[in-house]
Formats: sequence, C-alpha cells, structure tokens
Amino acid sequence: MSQRVRNLTLSFATLLSFLVSTVSLADAANRNFPETPDMKMTPGSTCARPNAYRYPEKVPYCERGVESETKWAIIREYDTELGYSIERTGRVNFKIDHLIPLCMGGSNEVTNLWPQHKSIYELTDPLEPVLCGKMAEGRMSQVQAIDIIRRAKQNPTEAPQILKELGGKQGHR
Repeated sequence: MSQRVRNLTLSFATLLSFLVSTVSLADAANRNFPETPDMKMTPGSTCARPNAYRYPEKVPYCERGVESETKWAIIREYDTELGYSIERTGRVNFKIDHLIPLCMGGSNEVTNLWPQHKSIYELTDPLEPVLCGKMAEGRMSQVQAIDIIRRAKQNPTEAPQILKELGGKQGHR
C-alpha cells in the first residue's frame, strides 16, 4: 500500500471517529434517549423458567436470549410511547439492558428490558459483577442486590459512589 493511500485511510478513519463521537455527544446533549428505565414499561422481572440455579441462595438463572426483533420492538416502543428518537439516533450507541441483570436472576422478558445509552451503561455496568460476586460469596441476597441495582439504574449518576461504597472499581467491562 502506498504512503498516500495509508494517509488517506488514516484521515478517513480519523474523520469517521470524530463523526461518531460528535453524534454520540450530540445525542447525550439532546437527551433523545432515556436516562433511566421507564418503570411502567420496564418494571423488571426475574427468571421464571431457569436453566440453572446459582449461588448459595439458589437464585434461578436464565441464559441470555433476546431476539433482534424484540430489541427493535423495545426501541420503537420507547420512541413511540415516550417521545425518544433512539431508532433515528443510531443503534450503535445503545444496548438493550436487563434492568435486573441475568446474573442476579433477571429475565429476558420485555418487562425487564430497556434501551440503555452508552453514557448510562458506562456508569451502571461496573456494579453488576461486584453485586453478583457478593451474591456468589453468600455476602448479599438477591433482594439486596436487586434493590441496589434498581437504585443505581434509577439514579445513574449515583452509580460510581454506590460502587465505591461496595468496594468495587469504576471501569469498563
């Protein structure tokens, strides 16, 4: 590959990276997405048809299993019912989050799923392995872990402090 082609490729990659980050920042500034799950649409639900049981407490565990069509339907419902523009904003900045994480005994039902923006899950996701680790060690019950994760997802800016109180470290998974 010639030096000119390498330079053009690098320039294009830099421009693309800039555009993606600009769009992401614009989305965050416009808040065309939910910062917290809507409790009417996403009240949370636990695993009713477990594949296994985990931890000393024998918490029912469901394997991950959400179809792509279901994910898009959840996005459309949040857009239509709540006035967001997630679908138009770009799916790349979102994941479909389990309000009650699978490791805590959450379900794959739509009542437990919501479209979570990257700026939010970067705050709340580090809590999940810490809480589930405490459940695995028998130092925290499922009820306690669910209460904490609900609080964090309803108040995502508090998640780093909650993590600190639990003795975890902020970082990306």
